[in-house]
Amino acid sequence: MKKIGLYFGTFNPIHVGHLIIANHLASHSGLDEVWFVVSPHNPLKDKNTLLDDHHRLAMVKLAVEDNPKLKASSIEFDLPKPSYTVLTLQALREKYPSYEFSLIMGEDNLRTLHKWRNYEFIMENFDIWVYPRVKTGVETDTVDFSKMPRVKFCHAPAMNISSTLIRESVKNRKDVRYLLTEPVWKYVDEMNFYK
Repeated sequence: MKKIGLYFGTFNPIHVGHLIIANHLASHSGLDEVWFVVSPHNPLKDKNTLLDDHHRLAMVKLAVEDNPKLKASSIEFDLPKPSYTVLTLQALREKYPSYEFSLIMGEDNLRTLHKWRNYEFIMENFDIWVYPRVKTGVETDTVDFSKMPRVKFCHAPAMNISSTLIRESVKNRKDVRYLLTEPVWKYVDEMNFYK
Protein backbone atom coordinates (compact mmCIF):
# COMPACT_ATOMS: atom_id res chain seq x y z
CA MET A 1 0.00 0.00 0.00
CA LYS A 2 1.43 3.36 -1.05
CA LYS A 3 1.96 5.72 1.89
CA ILE A 4 1.11 9.36 1.22
CA GLY A 5 1.75 12.26 3.58
CA LEU A 6 -0.64 15.19 3.15
CA TYR A 7 0.76 18.66 3.77
CA PHE A 8 -2.15 21.13 3.82
CA GLY A 9 -1.74 24.87 3.31
CA THR A 10 -2.61 27.93 1.27
CA PHE A 11 1.01 28.06 0.03
CA ASN A 12 0.77 31.77 -0.68
CA PRO A 13 3.53 31.33 -1.84
CA ILE A 14 5.18 27.96 -1.30
CA HIS A 15 8.71 28.51 0.00
CA VAL A 16 11.89 26.55 0.74
CA GLY A 17 10.80 25.95 4.35
CA HIS A 18 7.75 23.99 3.12
CA LEU A 19 9.91 22.04 0.68
CA ILE A 20 12.60 21.17 3.24
CA ILE A 21 9.99 19.72 5.61
CA ALA A 22 8.21 17.77 2.84
CA ASN A 23 11.46 16.41 1.38
CA HIS A 24 12.72 15.45 4.85
CA LEU A 25 9.56 13.44 5.51
CA ALA A 26 9.59 11.86 2.05
CA SER A 27 13.18 10.78 2.69
CA HIS A 28 13.19 9.84 6.40
CA SER A 29 9.72 8.74 7.50
CA GLY A 30 8.75 5.77 5.38
CA LEU A 31 6.32 7.85 3.33
CA ASP A 32 6.43 7.11 -0.40
CA GLU A 33 5.25 10.59 -1.39
CA VAL A 34 4.24 13.91 0.13
CA TRP A 35 1.33 15.76 -1.47
CA PHE A 36 0.95 19.51 -1.02
CA VAL A 37 -2.82 19.97 -0.64
CA VAL A 38 -3.47 23.53 -1.82
CA SER A 39 -6.36 24.85 0.26
CA PRO A 40 -8.88 27.43 -0.93
CA HIS A 41 -9.37 30.49 1.21
CA ASN A 42 -8.99 29.89 4.94
CA PRO A 43 -11.52 32.13 6.75
CA LEU A 44 -8.83 32.91 9.34
CA LYS A 45 -6.50 34.40 6.74
CA ASP A 46 -6.60 37.74 4.95
CA LYS A 47 -8.27 37.22 1.56
CA ASN A 48 -6.78 40.46 0.21
CA THR A 49 -3.31 38.92 0.02
CA LEU A 50 -4.45 35.49 -1.18
CA LEU A 51 -3.69 34.70 -4.81
CA ASP A 52 -6.24 32.80 -6.89
CA ASP A 53 -6.26 29.05 -6.35
CA HIS A 54 -4.83 28.28 -9.80
CA HIS A 55 -1.81 30.57 -9.25
CA ARG A 56 -0.96 28.98 -5.91
CA LEU A 57 -1.36 25.51 -7.43
CA ALA A 58 0.87 26.53 -10.36
CA MET A 59 3.59 27.67 -7.94
CA VAL A 60 3.44 24.39 -6.01
CA LYS A 61 3.73 22.45 -9.28
CA LEU A 62 6.75 24.54 -10.28
CA ALA A 63 8.35 24.03 -6.86
CA VAL A 64 8.07 20.22 -6.94
CA GLU A 65 8.39 19.45 -10.66
CA ASP A 66 11.90 17.97 -10.33
CA ASN A 67 11.15 15.76 -7.30
CA PRO A 68 9.15 12.57 -7.99
CA LYS A 69 8.37 12.15 -4.27
CA LEU A 70 6.59 15.51 -4.00
CA LYS A 71 3.25 16.27 -5.70
CA ALA A 72 0.69 19.08 -5.90
CA SER A 73 -2.96 18.32 -5.12
CA SER A 74 -6.03 20.40 -5.94
CA ILE A 75 -8.49 17.98 -4.30
CA GLU A 76 -10.02 20.70 -2.10
CA PHE A 77 -10.86 22.93 -5.08
CA ASP A 78 -13.82 20.67 -5.90
CA LEU A 79 -15.05 20.06 -2.36
CA PRO A 80 -17.68 22.11 -0.50
CA LYS A 81 -16.45 25.27 1.23
CA PRO A 82 -15.26 25.79 3.85
CA SER A 83 -12.78 22.94 3.54
CA TYR A 84 -12.72 20.57 6.47
CA THR A 85 -9.74 18.23 6.67
CA VAL A 86 -11.91 15.29 7.68
CA LEU A 87 -13.99 15.65 4.47
CA THR A 88 -10.85 15.96 2.35
CA LEU A 89 -9.48 12.78 3.92
CA GLN A 90 -12.72 10.93 3.17
CA ALA A 91 -12.68 12.16 -0.44
CA LEU A 92 -9.08 11.03 -0.88
CA ARG A 93 -9.81 7.60 0.61
CA GLU A 94 -12.69 7.16 -1.85
CA LYS A 95 -10.60 8.29 -4.83
CA TYR A 96 -7.48 6.29 -3.87
CA PRO A 97 -8.66 3.24 -1.88
CA SER A 98 -5.28 1.50 -2.15
CA TYR A 99 -3.34 4.42 -0.61
CA GLU A 100 -2.67 4.97 3.07
CA PHE A 101 -2.86 8.65 4.00
CA SER A 102 -1.34 10.51 6.92
CA LEU A 103 -1.23 14.19 7.86
CA ILE A 104 1.78 16.48 8.16
CA MET A 105 1.53 19.50 10.43
CA GLY A 106 3.51 21.83 12.61
CA GLU A 107 3.49 21.35 16.35
CA ASP A 108 1.43 24.54 16.74
CA ASN A 109 -1.36 23.01 14.62
CA LEU A 110 -1.28 19.80 16.66
CA ARG A 111 -1.90 21.83 19.81
CA THR A 112 -5.16 23.14 18.31
CA LEU A 113 -6.26 19.88 16.67
CA HIS A 114 -8.95 19.38 19.32
CA LYS A 115 -10.76 22.38 17.74
CA TRP A 116 -10.97 20.72 14.31
CA ARG A 117 -14.17 19.18 13.00
CA ASN A 118 -14.32 15.43 13.86
CA TYR A 119 -10.77 15.55 15.22
CA GLU A 120 -11.32 12.27 17.12
CA PHE A 121 -11.98 10.46 13.83
CA ILE A 122 -8.79 11.94 12.34
CA MET A 123 -6.68 10.92 15.34
CA GLU A 124 -8.08 7.39 15.39
CA ASN A 125 -7.72 6.71 11.67
CA PHE A 126 -4.66 8.61 10.43
CA ASP A 127 -1.05 8.92 11.45
CA ILE A 128 -0.01 12.52 12.08
CA TRP A 129 3.57 13.52 11.33
CA VAL A 130 4.53 16.58 13.36
CA TYR A 131 7.47 18.82 12.60
CA PRO A 132 8.93 21.37 15.02
CA ARG A 133 8.22 25.07 14.71
CA VAL A 134 10.79 27.69 15.55
CA LYS A 135 9.97 28.73 19.11
CA THR A 136 8.64 32.28 19.22
CA GLY A 137 7.78 32.45 22.90
CA VAL A 138 6.93 30.48 26.00
CA GLU A 139 4.57 27.54 25.49
CA THR A 140 1.62 28.09 27.80
CA ASP A 141 -0.44 24.97 27.15
CA THR A 142 0.43 21.46 28.21
CA VAL A 143 -0.85 18.85 25.77
CA ASP A 144 -0.19 15.24 26.75
CA PHE A 145 1.11 13.81 23.47
CA SER A 146 1.59 10.38 25.06
CA LYS A 147 -2.19 9.91 24.78
CA MET A 148 -1.94 10.31 21.01
CA PRO A 149 -0.46 7.01 19.75
CA ARG A 150 -0.74 7.93 16.05
CA VAL A 151 1.22 11.15 16.49
CA LYS A 152 4.81 10.84 15.25
CA PHE A 153 7.38 13.56 15.75
CA CYS A 154 10.02 14.09 13.09
CA HIS A 155 13.22 16.05 13.42
CA ALA A 156 12.92 18.05 10.21
CA PRO A 157 15.04 21.20 10.13
CA ALA A 158 13.09 24.12 11.57
CA MET A 159 13.30 27.38 9.63
CA ASN A 160 11.83 30.71 10.60
CA ILE A 161 10.42 31.48 7.13
CA SER A 162 6.81 32.36 6.47
CA SER A 163 4.74 33.20 3.43
CA THR A 164 3.70 36.40 5.24
CA LEU A 165 7.35 37.45 5.52
CA ILE A 166 7.84 36.80 1.81
CA ARG A 167 4.74 38.77 0.79
CA GLU A 168 5.73 41.72 3.01
CA SER A 169 9.28 41.64 1.69
CA VAL A 170 8.13 41.66 -1.94
CA LYS A 171 5.72 44.51 -1.16
CA ASN A 172 8.67 46.47 0.29
CA ARG A 173 10.86 45.67 -2.73
CA LYS A 174 13.22 43.34 -0.83
CA ASP A 175 14.99 40.44 -2.51
CA VAL A 176 13.40 37.07 -1.60
CA ARG A 177 14.93 34.92 -4.34
CA TYR A 178 16.65 32.52 -1.91
CA LEU A 179 13.48 31.92 0.12
CA LEU A 180 11.75 30.45 -2.95
CA THR A 181 12.84 27.95 -5.57
CA GLU A 182 14.06 29.67 -8.72
CA PRO A 183 10.98 28.76 -10.83
CA VAL A 184 8.62 30.05 -8.11
CA TRP A 185 10.65 33.23 -7.65
CA LYS A 186 10.51 33.89 -11.41
CA TYR A 187 6.75 33.25 -11.46
CA VAL A 188 6.15 35.68 -8.57
CA ASP A 189 8.43 38.28 -10.13
CA GLU A 190 7.08 38.01 -13.69
CA MET A 191 3.45 38.10 -12.54
CA ASN A 192 4.13 41.05 -10.22
CA PHE A 193 2.52 39.24 -7.32
CA TYR A 194 2.40 40.75 -3.81
CA LYS A 195 3.66 44.15 -4.94
